[in-house]
Amino acid sequence: MTLIAFGRPGRLWWLLVPLAFLVVYLIVVIWRRQPRQSRNELKSLLPSSRPWKQHLAMGLSVVSMVAMVLAFAQPKAYHDVPRDRATIVVAIDVSKSMVATDVEPSRLSAAKTAAKDFLGDLPPRFNVSLVKFAASAQIVVPPTTDRAAVSTAISNLQVLPSTAIGEGIYSSLNALKLVPDDPKHPGQKPPAAIVLLSDGATNVGRTSLQAAKDSGHEHVPVYTIAYGTASGYVVEGGQRQPVPVNHYELAAVAKASGGEKFSAESLGQLSDVYKSIAESVGYDKVFGEVTDKYVGVALALMVLTAVSVVTLCARWP
Repeated sequence: MTLIAFGRPGRLWWLLVPLAFLVVYLIVVIWRRQPRQSRNELKSLLPSSRPWKQHLAMGLSVVSMVAMVLAFAQPKAYHDVPRDRATIVVAIDVSKSMVATDVEPSRLSAAKTAAKDFLGDLPPRFNVSLVKFAASAQIVVPPTTDRAAVSTAISNLQVLPSTAIGEGIYSSLNALKLVPDDPKHPGQKPPAAIVLLSDGATNVGRTSLQAAKDSGHEHVPVYTIAYGTASGYVVEGGQRQPVPVNHYELAAVAKASGGEKFSAESLGQLSDVYKSIAESVGYDKVFGEVTDKYVGVALALMVLTAVSVVTLCARWP
């Protein structure tokens, strides 16, 4: 992958100008340090006070010139461009293990909070669908841009027995069939992804690995979130039942579908994971001109150069 290219590479010859400034400056500095009489002839070129400020001012001026030359050469690189439309299916495990309190106040309560925050991180034109799964899976909210409806449905999720991750993926794929065609490209669906949060392992329904492979064949990556800690437990019949997170299955699902697996052991970590996923699914990597970024850097450096020169030359009372 090309990291950077230039639309006008011939203009890079202008880099000789800041290089020449740097060479002359170094010659003058070295000359000043020579213990001979002739150095007095150049003493006026560099004030004797505050040498570190002199070096800083010159360094900033040279770097700003380099940045401006690079911008003049019309640089191109991969950069993030917001997607206009896409569909995200949020699939949440509501099995009984989600009442474990190793994540305060409980796995499910924290998952609800983070999932609702995740909705706000997605571009407004994205369709969002909600799927819940336990012993079976259900499309709770079909794809919609109505964030309030999805948020309310997330708040109303209740726990149920067993875990069927595979069924959760298949129901998510069914939800994607309800998305209308892209108006700019009739007959084509917008890009889609599944964000699946779970803390356990499949114990009923179709296998999650086959579901992940089928999702990958439909070009729908599954971003899995292994949520909880190894010390999680629930109380059944007055006895503690360990409910550790199954990282292996969720990693295999992500890999088979072309997605990515994440882990979170607290609400803060889960929020960070959702933000990372929002950045991944909300933007495309596009190779194009990024001149404006280089101009911005050059401008910032020029301002710093001006400040350093004023500080160097001013005589404060």
